[in-house]
Amino acid sequence: MATNSDLTTRVVLTTESMEWLATTESGGWRKALDQRDGAVASTTTLAKYAPGDSLHLPLQGQGEEILVLEGALTDGQNTYSAGAYLRNPPGSHNPFRTDHGCVLFLKRYPFDSDDTDVVRIDTANTPWVPGLVPGLRVMPLHQHRHQQAALVRWKPDTYFQPHAHIGGEEILVLSGVFEDEHGRYPAGTWIRSPHLSRHKPFSREGCTIYVKTGHLA
Repeated sequence: MATNSDLTTRVVLTTESMEWLATTESGGWRKALDQRDGAVASTTTLAKYAPGDSLHLPLQGQGEEILVLEGALTDGQNTYSAGAYLRNPPGSHNPFRTDHGCVLFLKRYPFDSDDTDVVRIDTANTPWVPGLVPGLRVMPLHQHRHQQAALVRWKPDTYFQPHAHIGGEEILVLSGVFEDEHGRYPAGTWIRSPHLSRHKPFSREGCTIYVKTGHLA
C-alpha cells in the first residue's frame, strides 16, 4: 500500500506517537514512513524486531540502508550495535538477525547501478568534522553523485543559513530538538522536504539528526 508516495509534498511525522504495526514476519513490527510501489518500489520504515528474529531480504533489485537505533544486528560474522550505519547494494546482502532485539531506521530502494559500495560505520566511534557554521559538527556516512547521507550534531543556539534542497531532503531527529521557520521537531520526528523546497534550520536546545539529500528529485 502506497504511503506518503507523493514526493512533491512535504511530510512531517511524529513517530513517537505512531503505533507499531505487526507484519507477516514473525516478531516484526513497523512504523511506515513512506512507501512507493511499482517499478521503483521503495520503503522507509522504523522497524522493530524481537530477540532471535531475522530480517527478510530486500526485494530483487533493491539495496538497503540501515541505521541501528536500539539493540544490535549480526550478520553471522560481525555485530552492529546502536549507532551503526549499514549500506548494502543489491545482491550484496548477508541475512541479518538480532539476538537480543533491535529498532532500526530502514530504507530499501533501487540504488544507482554504479552505487556498489558496501558501507559499515560505527558512528559511536567515528570522529566528527566541523560543519559550515560554528556549533555544527558533521559525520559523513555515504556520498554518491548528488546523493549524500550524514549525521549532523547541533550545539544549543546554532543557526544555519537559508538554503534550498536540491533533490530534496530527509531528516530523522535522533536526539534533542531540531527547528526551522515551519515548526519544532523533537526526537523521533521524520521530515521529508521535496526538491527545491527551502528553509532556515536552527536548534535552540541542541540536537543530533540523520540527514539524506539529493534522492527525491
